[in-house]
Amino acid sequence: MTITCLIVEDEPMARKLLEQYVAKTPSLELMAALSNPLDALAFLQENEPDLLFLDVQMPEITGIGLLKIMKRKPLVVLTTAYSEYAIEGYELDVADYLLKPITFERFLQCVEKITARINGAPNPASSTPGAPAAAPENNEDFLFVKDGTKAVRLRFSDIQYIEGMKDYVRIHTPDRKVTTLQNLKHLVEVLPSNDFLRVHHSYIVGVNWIEEVERDDILVAGTKVPVSDTYRAGVRAFVVGKELK
Repeated sequence: MTITCLIVEDEPMARKLLEQYVAKTPSLELMAALSNPLDALAFLQENEPDLLFLDVQMPEITGIGLLKIMKRKPLVVLTTAYSEYAIEGYELDVADYLLKPITFERFLQCVEKITARINGAPNPASSTPGAPAAAPENNEDFLFVKDGTKAVRLRFSDIQYIEGMKDYVRIHTPDRKVTTLQNLKHLVEVLPSNDFLRVHHSYIVGVNWIEEVERDDILVAGTKVPVSDTYRAGVRAFVVGKELK
């Protein structure tokens, strides 16, 4: 299938880069690449693209402002240099956001997610990096982890955080540390989505063990775990969702 798309980006170099990425992606068809949000609003009144790549910081009206006043909304992917804007986009149900500078690999991941959504397939990952991942429903409250020649039974509720170390992970619990041949990407897929949060390319934390959250780190069971730029917006979205109103 072909996904028609519109680019709205006021920075010439960023707009050109997105145009190049679209041209290299067979499933995408570019309808227009515009620099002015008001021109985009007029275009959207006459055309119905499947997908909108929308810059956040623009003159006259921001991408968020444009998103709020649009009557007919395609799937929207925000493009921004600041991860904080992902939170507002998350609340407005955008399909994804791309943090500048945008790599082609990340762009293709976004297109894959959009394609799955259009086809009605389950979204393989959360639209906000770091938000609790969509994991298969698991009615058990534990798993077995190989530690040398042993299979160690670990309750999900006991896992404080998981530390990635190349081909291995170290699972921290109140009573022990278990090192096993595994990777974080697979663990994100199998752990209960409501109980764990990816906060860094090398760390997953158990949400029930979080004590404090700052911009660059999280205190988990007395240990400071770093928060990376990629996952900061997802961490913030988690906190916002749990804040006392």
